[in-house]
Amino acid sequence: MIIKKKSNWTGSENTFNLVQKQIAERWGQEEADRYDPKENCLTFRQWLVNGYIVRKGEKALKSFVIVEKKDKKTGEIIERLPKRINLFYEKQVEPKAA
Repeated sequence: MIIKKKSNWTGSENTFNLVQKQIAERWGQEEADRYDPKENCLTFRQWLVNGYIVRKGEKALKSFVIVEKKDKKTGEIIERLPKRINLFYEKQVEPKAA
């Protein structure tokens, strides 16, 4: 599987562990050990950009990102909020039909 556009994962150990645990529960520890948050677990849109579609009926893996709200004048971060995101593992996608 060749990934042109990688994920925006920033290195959070918490989100890595959260998603890896879900993968282990669904497909076993061997798959969880293969988990690479930059390359084989992406959002629906990121898979589309890379030429793949999520198979019908697949259930998303749940994760979150931290969204920073900044002051419009100073650019200073005034608030950090968690935002839910849905991810799909490589076993849930297939190449788009040509």
